[in-house]
Amino acid sequence: MPLVFGCITPHPPIMVPEIGAGGERRVSATLAAMDRLARELAGHQPDELWLISPHGIACPDAMGIATAAVCEGSLRQWGPRCAGLDYRFDNDVGAVSAIQQAAGEAGIPLHSIGDDRYELDHGVLVPLYFLTKALPSLPLVPLTFSWLPLTTHHEYGKALRRAADSLPQRIALIASGDLSHRLLPSAPAGYDPQGAVFDKKLVELVGARDGAGVLALDPELVERAGECGLRSITILLGALEGLDVTPQVLSYEGPFGVGYLVASFPTVAGADAATGAAGQAAASATPAVRRGSAPPLAHLAKLSVEHYVASGEVSEPVAAPPEMAPQAACFVSIHKLGDLRGCIGTFHPTQASLAAEVVHNAVSSATRDPRFPPVGADELADLDYSVDVLTEPEPVAGPEALDPRRYGAIVEAGWRKGLLLPDLEGVDTVEQQLDICRMKAGIGLREPVRLYRFEVQRHAAPCCGRLCQGCDVCPPLG
Repeated sequence: MPLVFGCITPHPPIMVPEIGAGGERRVSATLAAMDRLARELAGHQPDELWLISPHGIACPDAMGIATAAVCEGSLRQWGPRCAGLDYRFDNDVGAVSAIQQAAGEAGIPLHSIGDDRYELDHGVLVPLYFLTKALPSLPLVPLTFSWLPLTTHHEYGKALRRAADSLPQRIALIASGDLSHRLLPSAPAGYDPQGAVFDKKLVELVGARDGAGVLALDPELVERAGECGLRSITILLGALEGLDVTPQVLSYEGPFGVGYLVASFPTVAGADAATGAAGQAAASATPAVRRGSAPPLAHLAKLSVEHYVASGEVSEPVAAPPEMAPQAACFVSIHKLGDLRGCIGTFHPTQASLAAEVVHNAVSSATRDPRFPPVGADELADLDYSVDVLTEPEPVAGPEALDPRRYGAIVEAGWRKGLLLPDLEGVDTVEQQLDICRMKAGIGLREPVRLYRFEVQRHAAPCCGRLCQGCDVCPPLG
């Protein structure tokens, strides 16, 4: 049966109310569009969901598909308010086989990204938080992309369509991804004026369902945009090619410096085949809505530590994707079964790229944190990794300019500096934050200090790593 529905969704965790804690109000257009999208999706009555995420496990030279019978994930890592936001989906192994066959016939490399179990990332969980509220529990086929050319991703989308055509169930294909990460000076990947140019062009192409136009985008423009969703969108447009589809751009906005696009592609075949008139009504009764990396750094940290423990050598990434190419400071945290096992980072960039910064700081966290002995080979299977990418620290006049939930803090007195990352459990006030910074730097409570603040983009996604051993850099699964 042809695809009955396609859509593009953003995946910023802040738009989940339990995570945003009020901050989600700044993306009200996106929230309204996601609500409409959820109703449209439910109205087309899919039997299962196929979802492409930039933040799952992936390899540079192959598309990814989870082959495990069950996939699970949780948003608990985003804070105590997320307790209970746990998800479990059955995979459709028959659909997986059909996709594998179609990709093989098209000559498109496709690797398993999880044979026994698959851990869902926020690129999956955030969209499904909204989209599954109006649906019963459906099977989910998790997909990831590669760093092969965009034309290959477009052809992969066509292969997905052929696989769907061979199956009796009704399929909805979800392209998860954010647009430019460089819209504002405070954006997580820094500012580039071409970010807004890219987003405007891509939104226009999506609204016209112009797959050829997407494939013809200037590679330099794409690189400067610092996006994470272009490949997901390209796959979706390939899958929809030739279908009778009416594209609808439901919203676009970028208040945090990252572009969030919500778009739907209801297929006429899908609408006509919906059982009864109820599905049609649910899809059409929704009100009009106004138009409103991230790379896998945690996985790169994991591979770097495992390589060092096995060989005693620090790996050097030689082909960093665009999102990892700029210089940036970062901290790498390692936890073992929930307990801290190491945390070391840099205030300012020390390496030629963010990729190299992650590699070096990951090895330091595993082997040079004075609070812990070096990580041993017998511990590797129990470790989880997170990477905090820091914006450039900015001086502030006093504590009133700080917020421990939003900003990290640096306290400086002469050569002594103490840093604390933002949004840490148990650090609820500016006073607590500054006291800890002073203590870490050996600065007395009454000594005069200079204060700085910074923001972080946090990446935390444990994965198996089996498929990426030997890669120079793991690409987006932002």
